[in-house]
Amino acid sequence: MKMKPAEFIALSACTMTLTALGIDIMLPAFGQLRTHLGLGPESTATAQIISFFFMGQVAQIIFGALSDRFGRLVILRIGFPLYIIGGIAAAFSPTLELMLAARFLAGVGASAVFMTTIAGVRDRFVGDEMARIMSLIFTIFLFTPVLAPFLGLAILSVFSWQMVFLTPPLFAVIVFLWSLRMEESLPREQRASLDWKSIGLSVRRVVSNRIFLRYTGITTVLFTALSSYVASSEHIVGEIYGRPELFAWIFAGMGLLMSMCSLLNSQLSSRFGAQRTMKWLLALYTIVGGILLVLTFTFGDPPGMRLFFISVALLMAINLAVEPNSSALALEPMGNMAGMASAIYGTSFFFIGASMGSVISHFMVNGVFPLVVSFFIIGLVAIVLVFSDIRPLSKQAS
Repeated sequence: MKMKPAEFIALSACTMTLTALGIDIMLPAFGQLRTHLGLGPESTATAQIISFFFMGQVAQIIFGALSDRFGRLVILRIGFPLYIIGGIAAAFSPTLELMLAARFLAGVGASAVFMTTIAGVRDRFVGDEMARIMSLIFTIFLFTPVLAPFLGLAILSVFSWQMVFLTPPLFAVIVFLWSLRMEESLPREQRASLDWKSIGLSVRRVVSNRIFLRYTGITTVLFTALSSYVASSEHIVGEIYGRPELFAWIFAGMGLLMSMCSLLNSQLSSRFGAQRTMKWLLALYTIVGGILLVLTFTFGDPPGMRLFFISVALLMAINLAVEPNSSALALEPMGNMAGMASAIYGTSFFFIGASMGSVISHFMVNGVFPLVVSFFIIGLVAIVLVFSDIRPLSKQAS
């Protein structure tokens, strides 16, 4: 039985949710985890558990080539077991080093699931229509950070942090079984050959495309700040501001705003086009980041708690609204190289962005200034990239 569009969108959202669930649900457990590992309450080492998961996305470059050759489904079905095994291993790792290795493996599995989902959407939709569909998927997907912290706290009230870590792989088993209904989106006649020459040619064609590089760059710099905040959010709320009891509410509130903003973006992209909408959103992002920076200089680091989290909520919401547009515009010229392009796209913003984000997190021991200044600088870089695309809008939205 052929999968209907509504079911495809729901399933795609669930497969992408595995990446978010593998992060958000365990943030409330970091306090228990620091005690278990013998770390001090001020330690930022737990942020690495998030960063290593993101860094596992480097495998997308391999999975992209394989998916263009063998199709999307076979790679999707390789990713699920890796995610499940890595998640279980992390829950029972006796040391932080082994846990980081297991988290990296889970990230590798998530990378296969994530990139085949985006490539599958690109196989079926293009341009502004892809941006609209991706926004709908992201709207569902973004309810994860709304619910996950409360779910994590509920589990912690009955079980230990290990059960929190086991929840994502258990959910992955259910989604894996559901995904068996999905049909292949890349016809055999459109598949690329798997040899080094063809792969090298595909990579060169992708990375030499200025449109692709421009919008991949925007996503990468934006993800730098997002990954740094997510990895450090429990530390910021609990240690820097000293209000750990508010963490789940703050994180959930941000997730709700992000989901609403992503849904709004789907409407704006349909009406005004993905590229024009991005310009407005990035201009607002830079203004909010600039105001937060000025107020942090004025009132000290950290700034007032309400001011900081309202600003960050707006910045995170804009960030997630921009991503469907930047991915659509980056992948639009790629045609049957969507698998390789999705792989390079995902590798860039996950691996490079998370690596730079971990550096920012490392310096946020007693204050948030490293993150605040990053928001403003990243906004400026993104503004330059999007406004330097001077192609006629009719061609950009075609």
